[in-house]
Amino acid sequence: MAQGLRRICARATQGRRAVGKPIGDFDANAGKRSGSLALVLYTVRKPMRTQALAASLLLALPALLLAQTAAKPDAPMTSKKVTAAEVEKSAIIIDTHADTPQRFVDEHYDLGDPLNGGNLNLDSIHKGNLGAEFFSIWVEPKIYKGQYARRTLELIDSVKQQVAKHPDQMVFVTSPEGIEQAHREHKFAALMGIEGGHSIEDSIPLLRQYYALGVRYMTLTWSNSLDWADSSGDDTDPNIPHTKEGLTEFGKDVVYEMNRLGMMVDISHVADKTFYRTLVISRAPVIASHSGARALCDAPRNMTDDMLRAVARSGGPNSKGGVVQVNFFSGFVSQAYKDAAKAQSAEVDKAVEDAKAKFKAEGKPFNYSDEEKIQRSYMDRIPRPPLSMLIDHIDHIAKVAGVDHVGLGSDFDGVSGQLPEGLNSPADLPKITQALLDRGYSAEDCRKILGGNLLRVFREVEAVSKELQAEDRPRITEKQPFDKQVK
Repeated sequence: MAQGLRRICARATQGRRAVGKPIGDFDANAGKRSGSLALVLYTVRKPMRTQALAASLLLALPALLLAQTAAKPDAPMTSKKVTAAEVEKSAIIIDTHADTPQRFVDEHYDLGDPLNGGNLNLDSIHKGNLGAEFFSIWVEPKIYKGQYARRTLELIDSVKQQVAKHPDQMVFVTSPEGIEQAHREHKFAALMGIEGGHSIEDSIPLLRQYYALGVRYMTLTWSNSLDWADSSGDDTDPNIPHTKEGLTEFGKDVVYEMNRLGMMVDISHVADKTFYRTLVISRAPVIASHSGARALCDAPRNMTDDMLRAVARSGGPNSKGGVVQVNFFSGFVSQAYKDAAKAQSAEVDKAVEDAKAKFKAEGKPFNYSDEEKIQRSYMDRIPRPPLSMLIDHIDHIAKVAGVDHVGLGSDFDGVSGQLPEGLNSPADLPKITQALLDRGYSAEDCRKILGGNLLRVFREVEAVSKELQAEDRPRITEKQPFDKQVK
């Protein structure tokens, strides 16, 4: 400040007029602002008594210095960091994949029971503030071959039975508004999604009935390819027949009917060519209910960066895009874990086949829970990856596709307990929120990832449904009102 005044005095003694302006001390030689209070010089040749001006400016020095001292702000106060608990109070946490219905049916498990080796119960749900869960209606295709519809209906019924047993704590819902209403009432919202299009047994009417029963998404395939869609689980197997373009004409009808009904199209599990063909056909944004980033773990079930961006662009011309719900399974999170699991897969498969033969010889039924116990005995030998690797997947997808296109799809009760370290049930979900905050995600971004993005897509799928139901369009496999010219 004193240096600025000396420059003014020097100019004044040269017969120039100086005017002070409090916008920052500008050093003409350095070309930079050098302080919080500036005296900008506007000089004009004008006869005056330079000595008097210099004296008056020197007399003003104490007042100017005092003003600068008074204007100096106090040391900045450290802002309070937002905690995971504070974020979750204003968020609706939605998980889009849990295989607990297998336990409901095969083990007569109740959500009010202790976990007993599983991942999901009411106690852990409340501790982790989980607001809504899409229970997976998954039919093991080999064990239940020829009984797909029956097993599907038994699993659907098991979810509704749980709601009936705990009406004070949970409610069955089928819409975004239902999720929000349950949240206001401090109840856990139960929803359903079918995992694997084999459940519809090549029947559009059966698909419609599943929707009527409350199913709100369907994964087009599980790990087994269908007559009308290909799976990433066997798309390289030359012994399995596959479609030409990823979807047959009937497969396109399935996607269209799902759009018309308001059922979210789930592209987790499908082969890459089926993925891209589906995005061409679907009028609504799609979801990946439980997938990760292939760039971090090279599993066919995970998605390439191009696929992540394609999901973000999915839907109609005015769509805000779909969402990728990140899978917690260690084999999709960590490449090292995946490689170790692959190394022992032949041994696991043999153990399962031996058990099936033993059960058959004894006249006992062999269900998925029996198979899962065998798989877990082997998988428990592999070290679980740290939680930070799961956060890496969320972070990667947010950076590649955008923070509006990532969410949570745990696969609770479907991965034989093989989750990242420290993540064993919904009670541990606040650890994910805190990890995101620690990486610099804002509270609003966290709310999007925790459930807001899925709610947005769900609403848009319903809006597209209303538009399509207002149209009179025949199915793709039916005669169209015009014939396309073949070029």
